[in-house]
This record gives sequence, structure tokens and C-alpha cells, in this order.
Amino acid sequence: MPSTPSPQPARLAAPSSPADAPARRVRVQHLARAKREGRRLTMLTAYDALTAPILESAGVDMLLVGDSLGNVVLGHGSTLPVTLEDMERATGAVARSTSRVLVVADMPFGTYEASPEQAFASAVRLMRAGAHAVKLEGGAPRAAAVRLLTDGGIPVVGHLGYTPQSENAIGGPRLRGRGDQAQPMLDDARALEEAGAVAVVLEMVPADVAAQVTRALSVPTIGIGAGPDTDGQVLVWADMAGMTAWTPSFVRRFGELGEDLRRAASSYVRAVSEGAFPAEENFHRH
Repeated sequence: MPSTPSPQPARLAAPSSPADAPARRVRVQHLARAKREGRRLTMLTAYDALTAPILESAGVDMLLVGDSLGNVVLGHGSTLPVTLEDMERATGAVARSTSRVLVVADMPFGTYEASPEQAFASAVRLMRAGAHAVKLEGGAPRAAAVRLLTDGGIPVVGHLGYTPQSENAIGGPRLRGRGDQAQPMLDDARALEEAGAVAVVLEMVPADVAAQVTRALSVPTIGIGAGPDTDGQVLVWADMAGMTAWTPSFVRRFGELGEDLRRAASSYVRAVSEGAFPAEENFHRH
């Protein structure tokens, strides 16, 4: 690997207000153009019609309807219990409530691994729910599925590095791509691109390896815990906004909405208990 870091692409200018956000739908060709022009892409997760339009209005390029739904919304300890029906419902909510972002839907565990044909049938359901692309985990072994989906008109985002659906096989959340794992990861990334993937997520990958993969591909890489040299970044929105007491070390908390919500709910409880709510302006006597 080169000893000098690759030049960092310029950041996309964040809209100063929702009205400044571009109205045109973000599509796969815009991802490719951003890669060519060195503009960084932004992605956040979303699971519902309440938060999705807020995130869209902030100027984010892509919303990932992640199977992290299992941990963040449904109270599971992992992504493994998430069903295709869960993903269809969440994808529909995000798609119906937005008009500009590219909506990417995760294919949940057990819905694509058996065969390319199984993957195609599952992807069709997510596309019918409103997705503009689907995401699946794994490298070269998924190339045939990626090719079939791509040939069928379904854009695919790959996912390498730490792949949560395989956590039992790889020994839990851990950095992937170190040492002799670097070349196989590069080979997997190339296999996904050759099969037609429009982008590749790199999760918990050493920064130098992520930079190498990014340089090797003509499609954009989206990093999470993979350093600064990928073509874009993705975070779980609840982590980004400070909704939980703990966040992974690779996350920056850009707000503390969890504490704000706790304070608001506490104020509500106190106002009701003290008889201060509802006040005269909150109801009609006649």
C-alpha cells in the first residue's frame, strides 16, 4: 500500500436551510458523478415517516433503511431477527415521506443468501415498497446475486468489512481487513463492482485499507468507522443525534436529542402533575 495518504475530496456544501436543498431526486448517476468530481456523499439511516423528512431537509444525499431497525426501533439485540416484512414497512414509510433523497433498503438476514433467485425475489419486494436501491452484505460470494439484480434493473449497494448479519461467524463486532485480510477485501470490492454494484459500504475497516479500496474502485465507497478517505460517510441517525447513552467510538455525536427529549418529557410530567397543563390556551370551555 502507498505510504502517502490519498488526497481528500472536497466536502459537499451543507444547505443553510431546507429551502436551499436541491429539489432534484438523487439517483445512482449522481453517486457516480460525485465520485468523479471528488464530492463527498452523505448517508444516514432512517426508519419512519417522522424523522426521514427532517433528515432529508438537512441536505443528506441518501437515507439507508437499515436492518439496524432491529436494534434501534424494535428492541432486538442484533439485526438477525429483522424480517423482510419489517423492512418493507419501514422502507414504505421512508419513501412515502421523502421526495429527494436516494432511499436504500437493507436486505435482511435470510432473504438473499440461498440463491440469486431468492435475492431477486426479496429485492423486488423492497423496490415495490419504495426503495431506489437495495443493500446486501458480503463480497465475491454475492457477485452472482448482484449481477442478477443489476440485470433486472435493481441498483445494489454492497457492504464489506464488519457485516453485522455474519456476527456469529466472524466473532462479533470487530475491525475487518487487517493484515492478510486486506487483499481479499480488495478482491471482494472489485468483484462487487464488476457485478454491477453502484456503491460499497465499508464498515469498521482500517483507514489505510479503506483508502486503498476507494482508490481501486470507480464506484463510491461509503465509510462507517473506516476513516476519512472514503467517498462518503454513513451513521445510524440515533447515534449521530445523541439519542442513546452509549455510541461506538467511530461516531461523533452532533446533538444530544436524547437528553432534550428526556427534559421535554419530564417537563410534561411535572406540568400535568402540578395542574399547569392543559392551560387556558390549550382548550375551549364552550
